Amino acid sequence: MSDAWDIDEPLTPIAAAPLTAAAAVPDKKSEKKTASTADGGGITPTHSSLSQQSVRLGPRVSRQSPPKQIQSPDSDKERSRCTKFEKVLADSPVKMLELEKLSWSGVPQCYRTRVWKMLCGYLPAAAGKADLVLQRKREEYTGYVNQYFNNKEEDIHKDTFRQISIDVPRMSPLVSLFQQKCVQEMVERILYIWAIRHPASGYVQGINDLVTPFLMVFLQDFVDTDVTRNHFQFDSLEEGVRKDIEADAFWCMTKVLEGIQDNYTFAQPGIQVKIRQLEELVKRVDSTLHNHIVHHEVQYLQFSFRWMNNLLLRELPLTATIRLWDTYLSETEGFSKFHLYVCAAFLIRWKQDLLQKKDFQGILLFIQNVPTEKWNDKDISLLVAEAYRLKYTFADAPNHLPDCRIKTTL
Repeated sequence: MSDAWDIDEPLTPIAAAPLTAAAAVPDKKSEKKTASTADGGGITPTHSSLSQQSVRLGPRVSRQSPPKQIQSPDSDKERSRCTKFEKVLADSPVKMLELEKLSWSGVPQCYRTRVWKMLCGYLPAAAGKADLVLQRKREEYTGYVNQYFNNKEEDIHKDTFRQISIDVPRMSPLVSLFQQKCVQEMVERILYIWAIRHPASGYVQGINDLVTPFLMVFLQDFVDTDVTRNHFQFDSLEEGVRKDIEADAFWCMTKVLEGIQDNYTFAQPGIQVKIRQLEELVKRVDSTLHNHIVHHEVQYLQFSFRWMNNLLLRELPLTATIRLWDTYLSETEGFSKFHLYVCAAFLIRWKQDLLQKKDFQGILLFIQNVPTEKWNDKDISLLVAEAYRLKYTFADAPNHLPDCRIKTTL
């Protein structure tokens, strides 16, 4: 698996991507176009159902001095993007469809915390309500900590906490932040409280990874250096700020999991369906690659279960994952449905490498350890562009992905 976080190297092109990254920035009017128009520019991505909730947007509030921006625009293009975000965010209420369209192609780091909270539906659209909403939700989370977590060793959920406490130290081993005891304790609280408040699924391995992007993005506001690549002592922050980051990460992770909870219920039926759908999709769009994989008796379950369970977090550098989540949060059912097309595009990206592998072991070892160590934002932009093309290739064929179960026992 790829756990390296260095992304300074140049773009790694996608071999089978007919779209450029720019071509994936769509125009709203073409959202309902069929596959015949999908290969042209000007396609508008669909928008996140999360954003249709009543809770939307507002300025971020903290108990510390205004957050630090560690990166200033270094090009005319980046300055132009920042200007567009600033204009959209200045409205009250914010026009969510415009924000989603703009965010689909990536969010500038200096706006990402605020934008992600909006796209998750965590903040109200009207700026004047943000303070009250954040205060109420943070106090509510603190209440859960006091009610549930402080009694974790005595209640019926102690086995849940034991499993969480085993998994958390294994998270992101190359990111020093997650090796700090205070950070591990924070993640344990988030996962434990989510699990006991969602008894249909409880805690399942893989959920622990989903809190990582939120913690890194929200923390970045208070740190001068890139927290994905540089050491930072989390307990050097004010206690109030640490608590705010924890509460905000909990609520935003909860929003994401609302759309994919069947991935983590008993027997993980959501993942079973998605693996079968991935196989059917690749079979249709690239029969040569599909036949090569199955001819050597490699089952999609053997490599794509982790892709679905961990949303590719184990396959990508953390910075690349964060860029990918800009798109997921902006896309309609990004984590539940668009992710499937991203996985298909990701597999096809390695077609030439896989065709050179002539046996079961070679194929499986490569596909479980794809060389993404140097991937950056441009690689992700090409990946989601190809995923978007695949999605709209089948826009008029809603039954092309059967709702079926995998027979193999998980």
